[in-house]
Amino acid sequence: MIAIIDYGMGNLRSVQKAFEYLGMEAVITEDIAVIQKADKIILPGVGAFKDAMETIRQKEIDKILLETVAQKKPLLGICLGMQMFFEKSYEYGEHKGLGILQGEIKRLPEGIKIPHMGWNSLNIKKEFPLFEGLPSEPYVYFVHSYYLQTEADIVSATTYYGKEIQVAAQKDKIFALQFHPEKSGEIGLKILENFGRIA
Repeated sequence: MIAIIDYGMGNLRSVQKAFEYLGMEAVITEDIAVIQKADKIILPGVGAFKDAMETIRQKEIDKILLETVAQKKPLLGICLGMQMFFEKSYEYGEHKGLGILQGEIKRLPEGIKIPHMGWNSLNIKKEFPLFEGLPSEPYVYFVHSYYLQTEADIVSATTYYGKEIQVAAQKDKIFALQFHPEKSGEIGLKILENFGRIA
């Protein structure tokens, strides 16, 4: 069973519907016991970094996510969920993230349209279980104003938006996607199916 964490910020039903379409069981929940029992966990999110971090700390979801990493269960962060995996964000100040992965979240450079909203192709940098079976340079859907900067060898894909930006990362069974697979058509469904099949 896949647990989609509900902390009040995110397009949860569309993620769940994608898994239903794929014939995979996925539940939307904020119940700690249900999340702990899940085989795989997804942290989605849309909104402000600071508010989201405060909420998941209040609900003690941060502890469950760190527990998930320690247990080596597959964990997927989407959009804001992905950004919270990293050490800090500079969205409206400087705010501490979960620190599960090394890197920082910074505002997209000036001189380009912000937010970045629409379809862009991925430049796949390394073998990544979620990208198995995809065509070269697949198109996916983005909605974001902040992006990842990391020096760690965890980046699995970039895209070009004003400059090359990092949009996907992986370490062990932790997967981070800046784009929205649930809004990315057949490509996104394949990515979610690949996540659902990880042992």
